[in-house]
Amino acid sequence: MRYFLLLSILLIISCKKDINFENQYASLKFSNDTIIFDTTFQSIGTSTQTLTVYNDNDFNIITNISLSTNENGSFRINVDGIPLNEMENTNVNIKSNDSIFIFLEVTPSENNMNSFLITNVLNFNTGGKNQDVKLVCPGKNAIFHILHENFINDSISYKYYSISENTTWTNELPHVVYGQVVVEPGVTLTIEEGTNIYFYSNSGIIVGNPIYSNNFGSSLIVNGSLNNKVIFQGIRFEEWYEDSPGQWNKIWITPGSVNNYITNAVIKNGNIGIHVDTVGNNSPTLILDNTIIQNMSNIGLLAQGSNVDAHNLVIRDCGQYLVALNIGGNYNFTHCTFANYWSYYQNRNRNTPSILLNNYYEGADGNIYIRNLESANFTNCIIYGTLSTEISFQENNSGNFNYNFQNCLIKLDPNTNLTNNYLDCIINKDPIFVDFEEGDLSLDELSPAINSGVLLNDYLIDINGNTRVNPDIGAYER
Repeated sequence: MRYFLLLSILLIISCKKDINFENQYASLKFSNDTIIFDTTFQSIGTSTQTLTVYNDNDFNIITNISLSTNENGSFRINVDGIPLNEMENTNVNIKSNDSIFIFLEVTPSENNMNSFLITNVLNFNTGGKNQDVKLVCPGKNAIFHILHENFINDSISYKYYSISENTTWTNELPHVVYGQVVVEPGVTLTIEEGTNIYFYSNSGIIVGNPIYSNNFGSSLIVNGSLNNKVIFQGIRFEEWYEDSPGQWNKIWITPGSVNNYITNAVIKNGNIGIHVDTVGNNSPTLILDNTIIQNMSNIGLLAQGSNVDAHNLVIRDCGQYLVALNIGGNYNFTHCTFANYWSYYQNRNRNTPSILLNNYYEGADGNIYIRNLESANFTNCIIYGTLSTEISFQENNSGNFNYNFQNCLIKLDPNTNLTNNYLDCIINKDPIFVDFEEGDLSLDELSPAINSGVLLNDYLIDINGNTRVNPDIGAYER
């Protein structure tokens, strides 16, 4: 019986008719008549676009696929898994009432224009019937900062782009960072207003060189303006990446760096916005002014035993902390808005509160080491989010742990003992932002933060240039 079944199957297979494909005049249908790629930079490939080609005829067809030209850009075409340029011939078979997938990418070649447009046409000839799909890719010229140094010291090999003399990045062209840009000891990097910096995955800026023992005196100066901000972001322009965190690494201000100043900047979609490391200096390591940090996969501002002075600072929607003041230091935050709706935006859980205060660490030997929190002063600040409490106090009683909240709106554990560390604060009330879903953290007319701040003569202008008379709490004056 088994042999009979096997013989029957073989006979059926052997009798199966060959599928005939006809090179006859026929029309195709396409999922798109134009493929528009997202903006990219010269020499950087786009994300993949997909075109579906349908044969709605009641017969099998043969179509010839070709590009009109490949000048001004390297288009890569893949037809049902086979690169077009590797096919023995470009005649493609499509069964009746079936379809094929075509995958397309483009890498713009060098171009002297600041902005340019690459166009091409994907041609289909089906038995003499000519049809085409237009290809359009906006491109930008840019200044590239690519790995080139290779420091070797016994077991250390470290590649990076070195800035070894005082340098200014202008806004004439975007700046694209691949890997780490290192501002060497004693050197200042200044970034002009309106400059756009784009980072590849895991790329960043390091102020100071951590591989040297004499790592002193490097600085980062970011001179944005109210209407012409400096933007730090990932390399991708696709809509999906607009609010996607973790696209690049961080700005790291290393130990020994001094006089760092960032004003009117937007820092978004990285792992950590700014990492300020330990220093032995009584002056602020970093001054932050009129700056927004948002959509970081880990932490907005990580400060470790450092000295930071910030006002009109907005940090929102980070996967862990908005601000982590770790292993002590000196900090002043004035008219800042810290709001963490990470779970809402990213549909991912967040288990850490918005603000961390800490004065110790555990060494590799398992021992506890004290780093005094000399001061952490919050004045006219909003601290709010989706957790039941948005401040974590990690205190070791063996060291100093000094903090104060004055005229702040904060979300705390309801069982918190409100000591003298809290002066004229609003506790556990919704600040009522205009539209936190769209990232608008300005105050609604019903907000309890309106007119609830203390007047400070040094901070009479808000993040948008509005004058404070009866000051509101937070970075935005209504």
